[in-house]
Amino acid sequence: MFNLKDIVQALTQKQSPLLDLPISSVVIDSRQASSGSLFIALRGEQTDGHRYIQNAFDNGAVLALVHKQVSDKHQTLDLRQSDITYEGINTDLPLCLLVEDSLQALQNFAAYWRAEHPVRTIGITGSVGKTTTKELTASLLSQKFNVLKNPGNRNNEIGLPLTLLELEDCHEVAVLEMGFYVPGEIRTLCEIAKPQIGVLTNIGTVHAERAGSKEIIAKGKAELVEMLPPGPEGVAILNMDDAYVRAMAADTRADVFTYGIEQKADLMAAEIEVHGLNGISCNLTFQGQTHRVHSPLLGAFSAYTILRAAAVALKEGLDWETIEAGIAASQVDLRMRQFSSPVGAVILDDTYNASPASTTAALKLLGDLEGRKIAILGDMLELGQYERSGHYEVGKFAAKIADVLILVGERSKTIAEAAIEGGFSEEHIHWHPNAMDARETALKVVKSGDVVLVKGSNSMRMDQITAALEGKS
Repeated sequence: MFNLKDIVQALTQKQSPLLDLPISSVVIDSRQASSGSLFIALRGEQTDGHRYIQNAFDNGAVLALVHKQVSDKHQTLDLRQSDITYEGINTDLPLCLLVEDSLQALQNFAAYWRAEHPVRTIGITGSVGKTTTKELTASLLSQKFNVLKNPGNRNNEIGLPLTLLELEDCHEVAVLEMGFYVPGEIRTLCEIAKPQIGVLTNIGTVHAERAGSKEIIAKGKAELVEMLPPGPEGVAILNMDDAYVRAMAADTRADVFTYGIEQKADLMAAEIEVHGLNGISCNLTFQGQTHRVHSPLLGAFSAYTILRAAAVALKEGLDWETIEAGIAASQVDLRMRQFSSPVGAVILDDTYNASPASTTAALKLLGDLEGRKIAILGDMLELGQYERSGHYEVGKFAAKIADVLILVGERSKTIAEAAIEGGFSEEHIHWHPNAMDARETALKVVKSGDVVLVKGSNSMRMDQITAALEGKS
């Protein structure tokens, strides 16, 4: 782990052997502070971390990185002074480190710490499939390397720096998911992480409410390949089946490695066979040779995840025997989970979030399973100008797959409208304004032998429905 000397050098470019204090961990939540922690006080939308500095110290933190003084009783070292000297300075603990901006300081320190560790870094971005791609890629590479990955969705301007601060000398590879809300964000993440490999999944309408159009989203995602070093060190791994991603080949100095199913690519998947809840099999073809692989990942769309992870593994020197074994044995932490309800139905819990592309993919999986098919779908948020067209697209597709629709939220009325226009029986549609009302209908409708998909944007609280179906509420 790092030391107070590292923090000061990173933020002031000055070395001070006197400031010798090992730091055990970095936290932004005072409740997670422990003995020897550095607490970073960040200002958020709901609260300000500066209000919890004392809580962090009470829980064992020895340092707090702050951009404003909140109490005279906390000793403060002002790192904003250009002429600061550290000889004879009082370093009684706990200690506040005062900077211009604590978020910028976090990012600067993470960039410094990344530069201190010569790891190969893989950045992964796109509208759908980032997390599963990150998980499978890390799983494959961990067969040969010591791998660091960002946990959960810690993929933004706060989470990614915090992940990089977990780098240790033993790490050889970092696999980092990179999220996107507005143009310039991925460029900032790349300036911190310095990826050598960039993986693009696809371009969809998720977050269009903030970013604007798909063209703006594509431009923002392309920042990853623009920031890669020239080949052969830099490699852009691009989806040939997505026109927006395909065009990014012109935006990079890196070598380009392509993957796909429909368009000719360096690495291709074919003869995809879905085994219901037992995963999928497919052929992977590379340089004229074909390899049959099996994966526990669910749904035909997971072939793209396999392609992306295999592409990274190939570029990082793994042989096909290792790749095939790794794909088959991977225990990927999926956002979609499946369980059997007390009444004997199979529930696909995909309530983490939703976009038109991810909902359509989940419906395809529902269609691959045996049994009466019930789709419980909530509003998809942050679609901006694509709000109506996105819900309409889902409704038209759902009409081909589902036997029963249970819909939640005002926007989901467009799903119902499109489904009815697609020939779906109106009597098999149940609409509710919120998840609490919908769960009562779900408990009445779902029977033994049914397969049920539950999906919607996180704030729609679709998890209340899965909890009820699981018998937890």
